[in-house]
Amino acid sequence: MNFWENFWDFFWVLFWSMAFFAYLIVLFQVVVDLFRDATLPGWSKALWVICCFFLPFLTVIVYLLARGPGMAVRQSIRAEAAQDATESYVRTIAGTGPAEEITKAKSLLEEGAISEQEFTVLKNRALAGR
Repeated sequence: MNFWENFWDFFWVLFWSMAFFAYLIVLFQVVVDLFRDATLPGWSKALWVICCFFLPFLTVIVYLLARGPGMAVRQSIRAEAAQDATESYVRTIAGTGPAEEITKAKSLLEEGAISEQEFTVLKNRALAGR
């Protein structure tokens, strides 16, 4: 009988530990959402934080009920903005491809700005990937 009592004690400690960590994750997500929301005035943010400090479980539940649907919208807007910024950065860093470099060199050749030998050198560099 002692083994089963210890087993269930261990099980309940494990269960409540997981529940506590899940609560902490939700609490941190609420605080992050609270401070990233530009539409909420500063005094409201301060009031939510004070309530989180004194009545944390109740405040998290009320926040999720009152502002929960907006959390997903704000998160998706931030994710889209980050994706757009990343794509813009990659486009600026990637530069031009070999076809564009050869086209530019060809237009310079036709304008007479470079000679046929220089065009050949530029074309070979573009095709070599340097």
